[in-house]
Amino acid sequence: MTLPTIAAMTIPDKMRVVVLTGHGGLDKLEYREDWPTPQAGPGEVLVRVGACGLNNTDINTRTAWYSKAVTEGITDAGGKGGFDQADAATGSWGSSSISFPRIQGADVAGTIAAVGEGIDSARIGERVILDPWLLASGDWLDPSRSQYFGSEVDGGFAEYTKTRSENAILIDTPQSDAELATYPCAYTTAENLTARTGLQPGETVVINGASGGVGSAAIQLCRLRGARVIAIASATKADLLIELGAESVIDRNEADLEQAIREAAGGAADVALDVVGGNSFMPLINALRQGGRYSSSGSIAGPLVEFDLRQLVYKDLQLTGATIVPPGTMARLVRLIEQDLLRPLLAQAFPLEQLGQAQEAFLQKKHVGNIVVET
Repeated sequence: MTLPTIAAMTIPDKMRVVVLTGHGGLDKLEYREDWPTPQAGPGEVLVRVGACGLNNTDINTRTAWYSKAVTEGITDAGGKGGFDQADAATGSWGSSSISFPRIQGADVAGTIAAVGEGIDSARIGERVILDPWLLASGDWLDPSRSQYFGSEVDGGFAEYTKTRSENAILIDTPQSDAELATYPCAYTTAENLTARTGLQPGETVVINGASGGVGSAAIQLCRLRGARVIAIASATKADLLIELGAESVIDRNEADLEQAIREAAGGAADVALDVVGGNSFMPLINALRQGGRYSSSGSIAGPLVEFDLRQLVYKDLQLTGATIVPPGTMARLVRLIEQDLLRPLLAQAFPLEQLGQAQEAFLQKKHVGNIVVET
C-alpha cells in the first residue's frame, strides 16, 4: 500500500522513525519501523530525509531542561537520564508544554518527494535544506506563534518529514546530506548570535564554547565579517579552531579567564559570544571594553550566574539574548554555502536507529562541529 501523492514517486505508507515518548532519559527515545508516513498538506512539501543533525535543543527538550525548575547545566548524567525536578508544563524553549509522541530533529537535508495543494509539482526532486524556524507572519518574535521544527511540530529523525514549502530551501552544492545537516540550527543560531552584537570589521570577539556546532559556526561567520576571533575551548581542539579562523585559543579550564582574554586581545575585547554560561559568564563581562557587547544563545554549563550589575551600568554594556532567528537568515546562509564560504564540520554520523548512541556521543563534547544521523 502507498499513500496518494500528485507525484510519480512511490512513497511508502509506513516509515522508520525515532519518536520521543515523553520527557526524561534516553529510554524515552523509541525506534519504530511502522510509523505512518506524513502527507504534505496545502502549502507543504514532503521531504525524503537524507540526514538530520543533532543539537542542544534535542537534549534540552527531551529532559525538559528549559523549565525554570532545573538550575544545573546539561551534565552527562542529566542529559542521559533526565532531571527529576523538571517541569513538563514549561519544558520547551518557549516555556510551554509540548505534545507526545514527538519526532525531534531540526537539522534536515534531503530531497522533496511530494508536494501538497498549491505547490508547483516541479519542486519534486529538488535537493533541499530545511529552515527550522516556522515563523509567524507579522510579529515573528512572538513565541506563542513561532514554532521550531522538531519541537512544536514533528521533525527530521525519520525517513520522511513535511514542512512549509518556503522552509524547504533549494540548494546546489557537492556537499553530502550528512554535511548539510550540520548547518541549520548551528549556523542560523550563530548568525543571529553574532548579528545581535553588530560586530564590525577589525573588532575583537571572544567566543565561549567555540568547538561546538554554534561556536565553530560563529568562528567562520565572525571571520567573514572581518573580525579578530579569540576562541575558548578545550586545549585539545585548538589546532582545528585556528584552522577555522581563530587567532588564538584559550583553554576553557584557565584559572583566570578574564586575564587570559585580556592578554589574547591585547586589552579589552569588543564583543563576547557565549553558549556556555555558568562560571565563565562574569569573566567574559569583566573582559569587555567600555561600550562592549555580549550575546548569549545558551548556558550548557549552568543557567544561573552571579552578576555584578555595576559592570553593565558603569561600562555602558549591551547584553542580548539570541533565540528566535529573523526571517531570511537560512536563505542567506544557503548562498554562502553554495559559494563555498562556509565549511561543514561533520564530526560523526550514526544510522537513525542509533540516535540514542549519537546523543550519548554528543553529550560527551569530545567532538568539534556536529553529529548527525543518516536515514
